[in-house]
Amino acid sequence: MSTGPGAASAPAPVPHDSPTPSDAPRKSSMFSSLRIRNYRLFFLGQVVSNIGTWMQRIAQDWLVLSLTGSSAAVGITTALQFLPMLLFGLYGGVLVDRLRKRPTLFVTQTAMALTSLALAALTLTGHVQVWHVYVAAFAAGLAAVVDNPARQSFVSELVGPDQLQNAVSLNSANFQSARLVGPAVAGLLITGVGTGWAFLLNGLSFVAPLTGLLLMRGRELRTVERAPRGKGQLREGLRYVTGRPELIWPIVLVGFVGTFAFNFPVYLSAFADDVFHAGAGAYSMFNTLMAVGSVAGALLAARRGTARLRLLIGAAAAFGALEVLAATTPALWMFALLMVPLGLFGMTVNVTTNTSIQMATDPAMRGRVMALYMMVFLGGSPVGAPVVGWITDTHGARVGLAAGGAIAALAAVVIGLILARVGNLRLSVGWHRGHPHIRFVPREQREELTAAV
Repeated sequence: MSTGPGAASAPAPVPHDSPTPSDAPRKSSMFSSLRIRNYRLFFLGQVVSNIGTWMQRIAQDWLVLSLTGSSAAVGITTALQFLPMLLFGLYGGVLVDRLRKRPTLFVTQTAMALTSLALAALTLTGHVQVWHVYVAAFAAGLAAVVDNPARQSFVSELVGPDQLQNAVSLNSANFQSARLVGPAVAGLLITGVGTGWAFLLNGLSFVAPLTGLLLMRGRELRTVERAPRGKGQLREGLRYVTGRPELIWPIVLVGFVGTFAFNFPVYLSAFADDVFHAGAGAYSMFNTLMAVGSVAGALLAARRGTARLRLLIGAAAAFGALEVLAATTPALWMFALLMVPLGLFGMTVNVTTNTSIQMATDPAMRGRVMALYMMVFLGGSPVGAPVVGWITDTHGARVGLAAGGAIAALAAVVIGLILARVGNLRLSVGWHRGHPHIRFVPREQREELTAAV
């Protein structure tokens, strides 16, 4: 999975559309992909839309909690939003591999805008009920079935393989930077004029990405061969992934992390309301501080030239351990401060998995592979969110958060050992510059080190 030399990880495939090693840059500047006009338009459109998306997330969670008083209801809302990805995600990937990405994104982004505007109208007129929010969440999830893999795979058409890691990292930084603004604005709107205005502004924010798509120059897009219509394409995609350890095991890992550890709408709203009794302002603050760490993690990833497997395993284990630690903190300020490293390690898991999977996948299969990745990562929420919501309601927010973190950390350790075995690696423990040095090395190197001693 590592594209750099000397990586202590499983065997790394050469990316199917990558330049030769002599031509491939080892490290790019932090914002190098923004020099490309089409990607710059895409990026700027997403800046505006992502702020609206975060406003909607905060307003939606708080509206459901206000209407029902139940963390389980918030979990159900999250589950309904990601249920379509779980049910239809692979079919969405098949469609994305067949269709042109730019017009496809225009349709899906328009559908999401209309969903937000409909929910805004219901809320502002005082007719909203919790089932309306459920329906809106499910409808947005249906659009995301195609929108998510289309956006993920469209990046390679905008920038090409040499800038792919940088662009993926900047996309994540973009999304998480909006998290610094969106929750704060949502908190002000909720306490000042009501949740309906957050939904309205989110619906209007889609004007920016739609305009960016219209202004792009088609001749400057990278040509990617589209998959023809045919039978068995879904099975073909599954066989492609399951036959490659560098794809299947990272996807399994993010499945555990996404299902049990990334249910922050449930966890953070419960800590703000039930544990610290601090209200919507604290919930927005938790999300904002987590975004600070996430932006830092994404920008650090943009500077890296490789996506190493050992980094993915280590970040997932640290992420789970930090959740367990956060669950035990007695004071609000301690819990809030831990949101920063949680965001950093969570984003490292996300970006490292995304980039390594895209670089290891044939372009003609990228839509299906990314759909599977998004289905597992996001589609696990329909399973995990109600479960952790029930645990949170029954046993308390601290138990719910600790359980999710423990599962993520254990999954990281187990899958790390599996991948080390697949890659014929062994654990090496020694000293480096006076400090303990623990790493995975190839079996032959371990034997040489032992013989030398």
